Amino acid sequence: MISKEALEQLLPSLEQDRIEKTISVNDAQKFGDAICSFANDLANHRQPGYLIIGANDDGTKAGMTITEQNLQTLLSFRTDGRIVPPPSMIVERFVYPDGELAVVEVQPHFMPPVRFNGRVCIRAGIRRGYASEADERILTEKRTAFAHSFDVLPCKGSSLDDISIELFKLRYLPSAIASDVLAENGRDLKEQLASLKFYDLKEDCPTYAGLLMFGSNGVAANKAR
Repeated sequence: MISKEALEQLLPSLEQDRIEKTISVNDAQKFGDAICSFANDLANHRQPGYLIIGANDDGTKAGMTITEQNLQTLLSFRTDGRIVPPPSMIVERFVYPDGELAVVEVQPHFMPPVRFNGRVCIRAGIRRGYASEADERILTEKRTAFAHSFDVLPCKGSSLDDISIELFKLRYLPSAIASDVLAENGRDLKEQLASLKFYDLKEDCPTYAGLLMFGSNGVAANKAR
C-alpha cells in the first residue's frame, strides 16, 4: 500500500489514468467504474491506480471524516460480484489534521478485460468511460500475453463447431453483459467469446474455459487429453 508520505506527493497531481479524486462517500457507480478502469490498465502502466476519497481536484483535503462503514463499502467491490474477475485491491484510511482520506489501491489485473456490472471501464488520461471494440481487443491481447492458468489457454485443434453457440448467446451472454451494451454490440461471435475469455483470437480456437462452459458432451475432456 502507498505510504502516507507518497500519498502527500501524489495528491497535488492532476487526475490521470492512475489517479481519481472525489469528495463523495456513497457514489457506488463512480467507485466501481474507477476500480474497474484501474484494474484494466488500458495504458499498460503495470502500476497500481488510486481512488482517493476525501480530496478535492486540486489535492487539498475536504475536511471529511472517513467511517468504518465507508471503508467496508469500498472493500465490498472486491468480493460482491459486481466486478468480474475480482480486482486485487487494498483499502486504507489516512488521518491528517485537515481531514481524513480513504484510499483504494488497485493493481492491474492479469486477466483483462475486467467488467463492472457487465461493462468494461477504462481510463484514457483524465477521461473515464467504457471500452470501445478496439479497446477490448487490446485488453484481450494483453490477457493472452500473460495467461498462465489452464482454463484461459487456447485449446489447439478445437473450433467453433465444438461450442454450443445457442447456450452462449441465449443463456450466458445476457447475464454477463449489460443489455444496452449488447444492443449496440457490433462484435462478431469470436470477439464476443474472446472478450469473456472463452476464445483465443491469436490461435483462432476456443480456450479450455470455453469448451468446459459450452462444449458438447465430452468435448472438453477429449480435447484436454
